[in-house]
Amino acid sequence: MNFSLRQKNLRLQLGESEIDALLVSHLPNIRYLCGFTGSAGFLLVSEREKVFFTDSRYRKQAQEQVKGAKVIIARNAVLKAVGDWIRDRRRRWKLGIEAEHLTVAERKRLLEFLPSGLRLRTAPPLVERARMVKDIEELRLIRSAVQLGAALFDRALEVIKPGVKEVEVAAEMEYEARRGGAEGMSFPTIIASGARSALPHGRASEQCIAPGGFVVCDFGVILAGYCSDQTRTVWVGLELEKARSAYYAVKAAQEAAIAAVRPGITVGDVDSAARKVLAKSGFGRYFTHSTGHGVGLEIHEPPRVAAAQTEVLKPGMVITIEPGIYFPGEWGIRIEDMVAVTDGGCEVLTPTGKDFVAV
Repeated sequence: MNFSLRQKNLRLQLGESEIDALLVSHLPNIRYLCGFTGSAGFLLVSEREKVFFTDSRYRKQAQEQVKGAKVIIARNAVLKAVGDWIRDRRRRWKLGIEAEHLTVAERKRLLEFLPSGLRLRTAPPLVERARMVKDIEELRLIRSAVQLGAALFDRALEVIKPGVKEVEVAAEMEYEARRGGAEGMSFPTIIASGARSALPHGRASEQCIAPGGFVVCDFGVILAGYCSDQTRTVWVGLELEKARSAYYAVKAAQEAAIAAVRPGITVGDVDSAARKVLAKSGFGRYFTHSTGHGVGLEIHEPPRVAAAQTEVLKPGMVITIEPGIYFPGEWGIRIEDMVAVTDGGCEVLTPTGKDFVAV
């Protein structure tokens, strides 16, 4: 990873944002900027200085992982070490903070440690905006995560049958992920069957799968820090024409949205492409969530692929395309792929087929 370039680009943006330095507290942003993968730390970036603060638990890890920044091991509270470092150098900065990630209690403690002349400013999401466009190495890692994640669906198809509990299906998939080298799951695996498939985020439960309904399988892995995300929906039992018709309406909507993905188009237009197909099929009011989201070091990242969103797609962005329809008390359907924006359009990263499957 080119951490020096990432840090340089951030430093160039500080002046444009009317802040002298940024205190990075969101751990995925810290990892993106300097490579640290631990669970406690702050990265301070100014025009001339880059300093990483953590505690003694991470002394060796920080020394090995942190690139392009001086490492300071706090003797007491890490935030106190930040304040002491700034005070000792008599800085009178306008210090930017990541307000969405720094808690109220942390902000209060930080102010207690900082010199009186220093002002805190809510910084714009500078790192998050940079993270939206993936570099070549990130795309390679994401492709690997997607390939490993996709293999889990093969295991799901072997396990899904009437009488099997949803949690049993999830457990088999997660075990397969670990065997394949995954660090963990991107999120709690969703296996939602029967009427529970109408819950967009129906985590695997003790419910037994019954014939005559859909099973929504939404899952992903973390590999080398990067996430995958995929959804497939299968029918259990004898086919119903109504179910098949609804399924292919969702598939058509998903394919229309994928076809719309290209540089220069807004994410709102991608969302609209899916909604138009479902509205024409008579299912529009049953599509109750956004069409997708960015994926990378976190499972949900900008941009949000939703109605009225104006973010313009650029080459290197990686998003999900996942329309769905949900009939409360009956069943639901969702199909999701990960897509990378390219110079000429897009690349569908998810290798799994999307034809109607009955088991």
